[in-house]
Amino acid sequence: MLKSPLFWTDYRPDPARQRIKYRWRSKGWWWKIPVGLLLANILVLLLLRWFPPPTTAFMLQASIPKSGLRYHWVSWDRISPHLPVAVVAAEDQKFPEHNGFDFESIGKAIKENKYRVRPRGASTITQQVAKNLFLWSGRSWLRKGLEAYLTVMIELVWPKQRILEVYLNIAQFGPGVFGAEAAGQVYFHKPASRLHQGDAAILAAVLPNPRRLKARSPSDYVYQRAFEIRGQMAQLGGIAYLKDIWPKH
Repeated sequence: MLKSPLFWTDYRPDPARQRIKYRWRSKGWWWKIPVGLLLANILVLLLLRWFPPPTTAFMLQASIPKSGLRYHWVSWDRISPHLPVAVVAAEDQKFPEHNGFDFESIGKAIKENKYRVRPRGASTITQQVAKNLFLWSGRSWLRKGLEAYLTVMIELVWPKQRILEVYLNIAQFGPGVFGAEAAGQVYFHKPASRLHQGDAAILAAVLPNPRRLKARSPSDYVYQRAFEIRGQMAQLGGIAYLKDIWPKH
C-alpha cells in the first residue's frame, strides 16, 4: 500500500527540533563528569584508608639517586611513638584539633611573607599528605585549589591516626628516601620501631627541605632545630601525648 507524501511530511523529523533535543542530551552529560571524578576519588581514598599506597606522586617525580628509591610501608604499631610526636611538634601542633587547615597559621604566614625573601609555609600534615600522594610541587593556584579539595576529602574519609600513619610512611626524609622505615634503616641503621627521641627529632627537623637538610650528617642548624623539637615534644607530653589523643595506642 502506497503512503501519501502527506504521510511522510507529517512524520519527517524536524531538523531544528532534533538539534534542540541533541543539545539537551549533551548538556545532560556534563554533570556526570564531575560526579564520576568525585566518586572515583572517594573510591581511591577508601582503598587507601585500608591499604598502603604502592607509590606517590612525589616518588614518581623524585630524582632517584644511584642507590635507588627507598620506600617500605610499615603499620602504625611498627613505628616508634617518638616519631609521630616529633612530627606533630615540628610540623602541625594543632593536628588533632583542626579539620585539615590551620587558619591562624595561614593568616600569620600571609602577614610575615610580605617581608620575607623565602615564603613561610603553613601547610598542615593533612595538606602535605594530599600534596605528596596526588599532586606536584609548586605554588600555582591550580595546585593549591586541588590540594584544598583533597585535604577536605581526606579529612572526611580518613581518621586522624590514619592520616598521620600515611604521612609517616610517605614523607621524604632525603634524596630517594621516603617513609619512616627507609629513613631509620638508611640514616640510623635500625627499623622505624627502634627510633629513639633524638633520631625522631632529627628526622622531623629535615622535613621542611629534605634535599638541603641532611639527616645522615646533620648541620648545626639541624641539630639546633632538633633540640627545639625535643623541647616541644616534652611540652606536648612526650609519647603520653599519643595516648591522650588515641587511648588505644
